[in-house]
Amino acid sequence: MITRQVTGMNTFAQMLADCQSILIHLLRVSIFIVMAWIGGLKAFQYEAESIVPFVANSPLMRFLYRHPNEYNAYKNKEGESVPRNFAWHQGNNTYVFAYGLGLVIISIGVLTLSGIWSPRLGLAGGLLTACMSLVTLSFLITTPEAYVPDLGGSNHGFPFLSGTGRLVVKDVIMLAAGLVVASDSAGSLLSKMW
Repeated sequence: MITRQVTGMNTFAQMLADCQSILIHLLRVSIFIVMAWIGGLKAFQYEAESIVPFVANSPLMRFLYRHPNEYNAYKNKEGESVPRNFAWHQGNNTYVFAYGLGLVIISIGVLTLSGIWSPRLGLAGGLLTACMSLVTLSFLITTPEAYVPDLGGSNHGFPFLSGTGRLVVKDVIMLAAGLVVASDSAGSLLSKMW
């Protein structure tokens, strides 16, 4: 009985090992789906407005907005459209920046997916995915909204992530995924050189 279980485990492990290249392609497809979906959402008002706290508080990106220090007074809830807030976001470059960012994110996803056919494009896509993830993870340091605010309870500040922070910390997975597909593409390129 034990021998049969060990044999079954070895067979399953061998099947997984034999599927490694297929699973790495699945990882590329997964990265593409996330990038295309998130990038595509940047064309919508609620998503464009949801990234304002990240950009406005980032020392590397805040210059992309006209009035980064004023965003707290012009927040809309998801699905809400207050005309005064909408006008402020238009003047702040919120929507223009989001459209550009969405295009960049979708392009990175396409490059990563292209690694199925072109190791060179896949390498670029994987490295860009990892770099984008590092930028996103930096928001855990720069964005106050990433942590539960002090509203009188004992659980606030670091390490208590808010919904915003929980969304950002998931980019650790995208960072690793980008590096895995970049590594696979690099291996394919090197094998063709020798």
